[in-house]
Amino acid sequence: MLKKVDASQLKVGMYVHDLSCDWLAHPFMRNRFLLRSDEEIRKIFDAGIHDVVIDNSKGLDVQDAPTLAQAAAATESELVQVAGTLPAVPTISRVSLAAELARATQLRRQASGVVRTVMADVRLGNAVELDRVQPMVEHITESILRNPGALVGLLRIKTKDDYTFLHSVSVCALMVAFCRSRGIDAATTHQAGLGGLLHDTGKAMVADAILNKPGPLSAEEFALIKCHPRDGHDILLKSGNVGPIPLDITLHHHERRDGSGYPDGLAGDTISELAQMAAIVDVYDALTSERSYHRAIPAAEALRKIYEWSKFHFNPVFVQDFMRCVGIYPVGTLVRLESGRLAVVIEAHETNLLAPKVNVFFSTKSNAYIKPEMLDLSRGMGFGGADKIVGHESAAKWQVDPMRFLSLAD
Repeated sequence: MLKKVDASQLKVGMYVHDLSCDWLAHPFMRNRFLLRSDEEIRKIFDAGIHDVVIDNSKGLDVQDAPTLAQAAAATESELVQVAGTLPAVPTISRVSLAAELARATQLRRQASGVVRTVMADVRLGNAVELDRVQPMVEHITESILRNPGALVGLLRIKTKDDYTFLHSVSVCALMVAFCRSRGIDAATTHQAGLGGLLHDTGKAMVADAILNKPGPLSAEEFALIKCHPRDGHDILLKSGNVGPIPLDITLHHHERRDGSGYPDGLAGDTISELAQMAAIVDVYDALTSERSYHRAIPAAEALRKIYEWSKFHFNPVFVQDFMRCVGIYPVGTLVRLESGRLAVVIEAHETNLLAPKVNVFFSTKSNAYIKPEMLDLSRGMGFGGADKIVGHESAAKWQVDPMRFLSLAD
């Protein structure tokens, strides 16, 4: 049985099933292993890991610890309660989701190409050409202004091979959306978006064999990966004309509020507001992306993990602001309705985070596709609503592709 325990409850002889953190946050070569020494437990503490999932069928137990399912249910209940007190961010989409998807698809390809070129130039020892990067941030901002769900939703679709480049585009787009939702001025938002697009520049100094390694990294490889924030900062500093905000985001997007991050081990509000926001965005996109060493998880599940980690690693207020920005059920999320139907979220509601607009397309009762139907879950019977979300679902479980039905939103 899987149970969730506090790291302080760990003992030699317990079997760790999941370290409950992003891969880059811990120094272990694997997520599942038998604890054989106090030194291993100390490493877990030093990595800033506070919650661990154990398997009591393979090691020692903690009798009063909640099962993983009970812990998840408690988090869901707490999150729903919080969501009920948080107003959604009022957004006015200038165009429909379906109309923006075509432009967003082209922009996704162009932006990925720009990041690929930046990385190639850096590896050749050339400076980053801001004249090539700045216009792309402007185009991304314009797309977010037209309809924030289109580009952000599309950018969750990544392969293992294009992750490095599309991740930077995703962080840029999410930072722009996040800044707008928090009322940050346009000039600062542009600089934050630029920081998002360039934040992983230092990874150009890491060999592809390490970046794309399908198995666990050695201690030496892990140490090289952790050099990328400072390497990126130094590269951008030497390039000239890169402002303090992109430099700060590049250097500090892996810092954590409990001091367990890197490269400087900053804590609390010694980490700038924008760097703290970038840390949330960076982890969210990483968790929801398919990588060589990590399977993607649904966006709604990633938000729930980040919400749990906000007790230690992230500013809880910023995490709640981010949830208001992307929604408790972000655009593109597969959800199960009370009626037994599956739907894809196409737009957050302006005042109710728990009742977005969805496109219904599948019946779990008949295990078959049905005629797509757009529902506004905030409305009652006869007004395009009369259903509600009971939880998010795995697309793999039902063998469906919810992103196919974003374009049917009209």
